[in-house]
Amino acid sequence: MTDIGPGNASGVPPLLSVRQLRKSYRSGSGVLEVLRGVDFDLNHSGFVAVVGQSGSGKSTLLHLMGLLDEPDAGEVHIAGIRVDNLPAVRRDKLRNTDIGMVFQSYHLLPEFNALENVLAPLMVRYSVYEWMRMKKVAHSQARALLERFGLGQRLHHKPRQLSGGEMQRVAIARALISQPRVLLADEPTGNLDEASGTGILDTLCELNRQDGLSIVLVTHDASIARRADRIVRLVAGHVEIL
Repeated sequence: MTDIGPGNASGVPPLLSVRQLRKSYRSGSGVLEVLRGVDFDLNHSGFVAVVGQSGSGKSTLLHLMGLLDEPDAGEVHIAGIRVDNLPAVRRDKLRNTDIGMVFQSYHLLPEFNALENVLAPLMVRYSVYEWMRMKKVAHSQARALLERFGLGQRLHHKPRQLSGGEMQRVAIARALISQPRVLLADEPTGNLDEASGTGILDTLCELNRQDGLSIVLVTHDASIARRADRIVRLVAGHVEIL
């Protein structure tokens, strides 16, 4: 499996690709160049880890791929179609349907229980009428995801009643409820103890190898990165393929 590089020998476009991405931020009176022309491909069913020192631009790259931020220059493509220059409404829709995201800090809604947190992306997507019509099916899908991740007895627990590992599994289920094409995970084990972190990595590997989910995982930990099929290192704003 070739996950990174200039293309795919079969002629099928990569699932996710970026071309010559550049991103800078103002720092005091100067400008900090974070990404200086990054090229990156993720093929269908690929699992790529992005590594690099703190401040190397790993999270910035992930946020650009997830359409959470806009590049200063360059392009982001999904299945061969450029998406970074779409109107904001269409980018929002893509984030809700095609791109699942998992963060180090979970970002669960504290007033919602586990089941409601998983359902949140669908509740945002549909009108009131549409939601009432498909609510029963959506609840069944959300329960099935939580049960798959060992949380069948925690459906009605709020985040404050869950452990870090449990909250991250809820966050993964929430990212998957829309059946996205790609999962972008930003340091998903960063706030977890070793046992919980290993469990989350096992879950991601299962999703990739059994379900064929394409994954980009950002991490600073080399041992975590080795669980992926390929590793990309960000150095001085550029990509090195390991």
